[in-house]
Formats: sequence, C-alpha cells, structure tokens
Amino acid sequence: MLKDIAREYFIDRNYNCAESVLRAANDFYGLELHDRDMILIGGYGGGIQCGSTCGALLGGVAALSMMFIKTKAHESEDIKEVVNLFLDKSKAALESTLCSDIKPRLARPEIRCYETVRIACECLESTLEEFRRSC
Repeated sequence: MLKDIAREYFIDRNYNCAESVLRAANDFYGLELHDRDMILIGGYGGGIQCGSTCGALLGGVAALSMMFIKTKAHESEDIKEVVNLFLDKSKAALESTLCSDIKPRLARPEIRCYETVRIACECLESTLEEFRRSC
C-alpha cells in the first residue's frame, strides 16, 4: 500500500512529508520520476516551511499532476477535478489543509508527522479509486 512505502521514506529514510508522499507515489504508481526530480518538492515540507498548506498534501498534488497533466495544467481536462477531490477528502480527514492546524494535533516526537503522511496517502489512493470509477 502507498502508506507503507511512504512510511519507509518518512520514518526509515528521514525524508520530509512532501518528499515521502511523492516518492511513495512514484514507486507505487510508476511515475518515472528520478531522484534529482524529487528535490523540487523538498521545500514544500512543513507547510512550505512556514506552516502553510500541508506538505503531505502538496506531495499528493504533485503526484496527481504527474498522472493527469501531459504538458500544461490548463490543457488537462481532469486536473482541477481530481485535485479538488483529493483536497476535499484530505480536509475532511485532517480537519484542515494547513500544516499549522494539523501538526499540533497529529505530530508526535517518535513518528514526527507520519500520521498526516499516512492519511494523505489514504486520501490519494481513495481519490484515484473514486475518480477512475466515475470515468
């Protein structure tokens, strides 16, 4: 499962929330991203380093972008719908999309923000299942 791969990246390999979700999605969904490509998402961890939008969710959006955008986002028929579905599911599960709201409730010293990463992965999998069923 996606969350198990993300756990390895987050807990065992010490990547941040955004990196862990995207790296796990890359492995699980075969996105064909290279290690060097992953650096692009690193600054999004910790809510873009300032407690803003949750990095785990941004990693999920990056994965969806790789899946649904061929060249330009505004030319994709599905990106807006699938991203909004993912964020709606995530907000319902996490009660917010902001790191500054989520982290105080879910982060623990021994696992850092893994609970948030786990939930983001479950929401990503659920989003893709639901979206593909509706097509």
